[in-house]
Formats: sequence, C-alpha cells, structure tokens
Amino acid sequence: MGPRPRIARAYGAALHGIDGIRVEVQAAQVTGIPRSAILGQAEVEVREARDRLKVALQSHGLWQSQEVEQGIIINLAPAGLRKTGTGLDLPICLAVAAISRPELARAVEQVLAYGEVGLDGRLRSSRGTLSAALAARKSGLLRILVPPGAAREAAQVDGIEVVAVDSLGAAVGYLRGAENAQSPWPPEAPPPSREMIDLSEVRGQIAARRALEVAAAGGHNLILIGPPGSGKTLLSRRIATILPPLTRPEALETTRVHSAAGLISAGTGLISERPFRAPHHSISAPGLIGGGAPPRPGEVSLATGGVLFLDELPEFSRAVLETLRQPLESGEVRVVRASGSACFPARFLLAAAMNPCPCGWYGAQSPGRECRCSRAQIERYRSKISGPLLDRIDLHVIVRSVSVADLACEKPGESSSAVRARVIAARERQRQRYRGEGVPWNAYLGPRALRKICRLPPKARAQLDQAMRKLNLTARAHDRILKVARTLADLAGKQEIGLSEIAEAVSYRVLDRPVSWVGG
Repeated sequence: MGPRPRIARAYGAALHGIDGIRVEVQAAQVTGIPRSAILGQAEVEVREARDRLKVALQSHGLWQSQEVEQGIIINLAPAGLRKTGTGLDLPICLAVAAISRPELARAVEQVLAYGEVGLDGRLRSSRGTLSAALAARKSGLLRILVPPGAAREAAQVDGIEVVAVDSLGAAVGYLRGAENAQSPWPPEAPPPSREMIDLSEVRGQIAARRALEVAAAGGHNLILIGPPGSGKTLLSRRIATILPPLTRPEALETTRVHSAAGLISAGTGLISERPFRAPHHSISAPGLIGGGAPPRPGEVSLATGGVLFLDELPEFSRAVLETLRQPLESGEVRVVRASGSACFPARFLLAAAMNPCPCGWYGAQSPGRECRCSRAQIERYRSKISGPLLDRIDLHVIVRSVSVADLACEKPGESSSAVRARVIAARERQRQRYRGEGVPWNAYLGPRALRKICRLPPKARAQLDQAMRKLNLTARAHDRILKVARTLADLAGKQEIGLSEIAEAVSYRVLDRPVSWVGG
C-alpha cells in the first residue's frame, strides 16, 4: 500500500442562476497518477483553467519541480452542482499551494476566495462577486479574498471582512501572515455615463405624460400607440427619470443580477440608477427571459428595478412576446433546462410602443398622412399581440402627433424632479398601506388584497360594471382597472376610489375596443 495522499481544502463559490453556492475545493497530491484532473461537474471554463493555473503556481514558486511529476486531483463539492465561471481559479490555486504547507492550509480554510488567476498570477474580477460574498456570509465564512476591482462590490454585504489582493503571491503572503493585503481598493468609480434626459424636454403630450406618472406611481405596465414621430420613444426613455430612487434591497438585487451577467465594471459598488433595457425586436426568447447552460439572466431580469422598453412591439416574434406572460404576472422567471433550473427576479416596469397600423398613419390628424391599410391588415397587425398579454398591460395610451404650436413653444414642460416628487408621495402611501403584506406597490396586488383594498362605493361600482359589459372586458382587465384606479387615488391623496378614478382607469383600456379606437 502506497503513502496516503495529502489533501488540502479551500473555499470558493459557484453561481446557480444569480445565487452564490459555497464550494469546497479539495486538492490531493497522488503518486502514481501522471496527470491532473478537476472533478465535480466542472464546466469548460473551470476545466480549461488547469494548465493556466499550473503556470501561475509555478510563476510564484508554489508548485515545485518534483510536484509536477505527480498528479493533482481537484474535487469541487457539492458534486451535484454544475460549476462554471472563473471565480474558482483562486480557491483552486490556494488549495493546491496548501497541500505541502500546513501553516497555509489552516489559514485557507478560514476564508472564501473568489477571483480569476492569469498566467502571471495576477488576479482579475469574476462575474458574481456579490453573490459569492453573500454565500460566504451565509456559510459562516466572514472573510472573503477578492481582486481589488471586485472589493467594493463584495463590501456591499454587511458582516464580512473584504480583503483585496492583486496577485496569487499576495494572497498566499497575506494568509501566511507574512504581509498585509498589498493592493489598495480603487477610487470610487465614476457615475454611469447615461445621457442626461428630462421629462421637461417633451413638448405637449399632456395625456401621455399623465399616463407615465400613473405608471411610475403604481408600477403599472403601459403601451404607447401612435404614428411615427409622435414621441413614443422619447416619452418611454424618460420613465426611469420619474421613478423613485432605488432602495438598498432593490439596489442589491439589481446589482446581483448584473454581476451574475458579467455587466459590473471593476471598482463599482452597488448600482445606483434604475436600469433601462431596450432590446431589439430580433431578440430570441432565451435572450429576453434568460436561458443557456447553465442558465443566465435575460433582459427581463436585467431590467429588474427599472424599465424594460420594447419598441415596435408587433415586430417582436409572437412566441417571444408570449414568454413575458409569466414574469409580468409573478415578477420572476423560472428557467428550466435539461442541465438544471434557475429562478431569476423579473420585477420591472414594461413600457411598449407600437404604431396604430402597419403603415403607421391610421387615425393620424396630419394633412397628407393618410392610412392605406385595410381593416383586415390593421386587425392582423394588432393580433400579433395576444389578448392574454394585453390583459397584463395596465395602461393603453394613445399618443397623437405633436402640434406645430407645441413644437414652437419655448416654455419647458414640467420637470422630471417635480413629477418624481408626486410619484414618491404616492409610493409612500402604498408602502404604509401594505406594510408587512409583501406587496411592493399597487400593480402587484393579489386577488385577496385587491378585494380588501379596492372596495368601491355603489356609484363607482355601477360605473365599472357598465364598462365591463360595454367593452366585454376580462376578469383580469377588471382587476387591472381597479389597481390603476387605486394608484390614481393615491396620486390625488384620496382614501377612497371615486367615479373620476374609475373613469380615467377605464379610459386606459384602449386596445380592448374595436379598431375604430384611434379614428376620431
């Protein structure tokens, strides 16, 4: 019987969706095995790291010449979890280096390490650092070793110590107590270079501006319908400017999704601005809702906490649009694949835009702009958006062409900050009302809470019943009207929903009417 293999352990993390799972890295040096191997459902990125990490270890004197002739077996536990990404590079290297160094082996087991290692041993940030830091705290490892570029991201997790090191040698030196962490954290990253836009730049469009305010106040999805050049895109891009600032829980969730997708720049902490995502209409279903092997977040998850804008909605594949039904209803996406499943957050405000007909000029009031589409063509164009999907969009808003007088007016419209103040006040009323009930805002009221919160006085009930019969609305549309009416009352500071709120909420169900809805 040969000598027993020497085994060392280190701890890292692997991403499962956007969740970080602690991974125990077990390294053993075995005689008689002329090769090295990485076991435990390691994906291509992890397996390909074997030779790269060997060079990095040798460049720092952590892999001796006599060890090269012996096999190193790496096991990543739990074995049932697929491991991908480059974040496991650093714990693998530390586990291998600790095999023949008892003093290092003890220290390595007290931290979670996460980062990519280059051939020269330099460390780089890996996607999912925030999730890895959360996994460290959950597993009781209250210290995390990361590259300097990921330090601010990891530091957003309370209760753990973040140690920034710029190389494999510096990490080993720190763990052996020979030196402190060498690399200072980078300075604060500059704010995102988003174009400075404001609602005051919109000329006219009083009704559309009102709809944007209602959507922002209650978290309601909306669709803007109007001819080319009427300002649908201009309006949609300004919704994020009137939304309340991100709360810390929202910022953590949004940052975690973007980090898991590899979209966090080095040196960045929490995302501070609400995201605005505008995918092209040629996007695939996995690109929109997430997918792949292993599953990664799609556009609906990247828009979490912000706005998902779908321009030219009927140009999207109907099969792609139908995948929106679940996230619009539940605020999350569950992606199931043969290789595994993952749940991603998808709590966003949907803003969509479309023309009234294929040529775009149906109902236009501009001279020389006449629609050439037949009624059948208009119906076919509208039918690209299914009834169940429209039921999940609370506000259907007609956007007329801007008049010459409005374009010539030099007086700016109401600013985003003024509108945002009213939105924040309405959201605060909702927060107080739903305290402890798990409802973030009116758009997410469940059936039981809806019946309790949105009770109507007799006259308002009679008005809604009449609209239901006249427009032949569905039960889901009925509930959407009540939610919008509740938001309108919140904006007005009212405790009870009245006739005016019901009337305005019903007026937003434009696409539930016959084709003549845009004509007059």
